[in-house]
Amino acid sequence: MKHNKKITLILICMFIITQLIGLLVVSSYNNGIELPFGMEPPEDIKESSLVGGLSSIITAFFIAILLFFLLMRINAHTFIRLWYFFVTTLALGLTIYVVLFLIGIDSQIISLIFALPLSYIKVFKRNLWIHNITELLIYPGIAAVFISFLDNVFGPKVILATIIILFIISIYDIWAVWHSKVMQKMAEFQMNNLKFFTGFFVPYADKKEKEKIRLLKEKNIGKTDSEIEKEFRKAKIKVNLAILGGGDVIFPIISAGIFYKNYGLISGLLILVFSTIALSLLFVLAKKGKYYPAMPFITTGLYFGMWLSWMILG
Repeated sequence: MKHNKKITLILICMFIITQLIGLLVVSSYNNGIELPFGMEPPEDIKESSLVGGLSSIITAFFIAILLFFLLMRINAHTFIRLWYFFVTTLALGLTIYVVLFLIGIDSQIISLIFALPLSYIKVFKRNLWIHNITELLIYPGIAAVFISFLDNVFGPKVILATIIILFIISIYDIWAVWHSKVMQKMAEFQMNNLKFFTGFFVPYADKKEKEKIRLLKEKNIGKTDSEIEKEFRKAKIKVNLAILGGGDVIFPIISAGIFYKNYGLISGLLILVFSTIALSLLFVLAKKGKYYPAMPFITTGLYFGMWLSWMILG
């Protein structure tokens, strides 16, 4: 098992909660609520051919990856943080807007008022609780925009396009994690240089290290946070990190959302269940200290959920 049972359960629970929030957000935007902040796809976007649409999406994806590495190379840390702050605020606003709408408050401004301080703390203040809580809300908002975009681009071919995109992303994930190490480099750059991570992030320590932490806290009572941080660095306490990348969370939401729109709630829930089973199996079978591409496992679960949806509901 990659992490202990408690940490594994925490990651799986966060994954499930995000998927459920995702279905709520997608269903709300599918049932009469328009995407706020000008995020509705432009009316001049016409349905594309399957090959043409996929080519455009894949090209845009790889341009985004290359751009990120260029910004890494030139140490554009401030620009990346500001861009991430902007995207995080919009994504949070999209989800918060649905919550407010459902309780009778139709206000884009109020949703941004809630989103802005959360984004600021997440990006610039490094609060672990705020980081993971906001992650629960970010991916449903992004997924709602992507689903609307894919529907407009592919029309009735959207399910086939989704299946192909998942396959391509899984192949890329295998290459990026096991061959080029791109994913590791991006994750390390985010955590070491930008001081944030795009995904769930749960640090934990074993019993021996926890005892060291307890003794250090007792020893440094009354000291400032910066002084305590220096003492912890000197002690060289080993902290394990349990992480789950944002892509591993958002693609199941997109898949479940698209099937929900085409086949109904049961279909979306089936996909949620099998993507969760696939992720759980990965955590159980993975070895501690090794990196694994999650998308091939999750995609397998998604495909099985899709097949079952077709068998039962198609």
